[in-house]
Amino acid sequence: MARYTGPKTKISRMFGEPILGNGKWLGKNSNPPGMHGAQRKRKTLGEYALQLKEKQKAKYSYGVLEKQFRNTFVEAARRKGVTGENLIKLLEARLDNTVFRLGIAISRPAARQLVAHKHVTVNGMVVNVPSYQLQPGDIIGLKEKSAINTAVTSNIRGRNPKFGWLDWNEAEMKGTFIAYPERESVPENIKEQLIVELYSK
Repeated sequence: MARYTGPKTKISRMFGEPILGNGKWLGKNSNPPGMHGAQRKRKTLGEYALQLKEKQKAKYSYGVLEKQFRNTFVEAARRKGVTGENLIKLLEARLDNTVFRLGIAISRPAARQLVAHKHVTVNGMVVNVPSYQLQPGDIIGLKEKSAINTAVTSNIRGRNPKFGWLDWNEAEMKGTFIAYPERESVPENIKEQLIVELYSK
């Protein structure tokens, strides 16, 4: 199963945002990676560079590699509506991302691991594919044995109230994917229109 395994702080420094991890080193060392930091770089990026940077930011944010991201974009372009918004909706509807948003895992990589290790169920059935696309109404929970495993449940913190497209039942430790989120509800700082322009070349 392909995933990014490189340095996380370097990625955060590249974008100047806590893309991976908590970004605690950004204040101390916020220069871009490299021997000379930003000194030897162009002060203004070209159009293609800006578009590429946004695509890379989206890929790292959601933990998706190039081929899978491209396939997600193709599906977003095929659907009715605005392609950029469709892309964000499809990325948010990934199972690993939803497990993270529900507060079952503390990060997307941790959510991906929970899914891959068969701890997570969708509508009562175990699903171990992190990229599994949820549909409105799907119920996400933990396998019976996992629900009593303190190593799994100790990290559960519950859904953030600002994610209105999800519902979390703390008593049953189950969440519901109510609907695809509206773009303005998704907190990620991604300019999806630049990604659309990049793939439209």
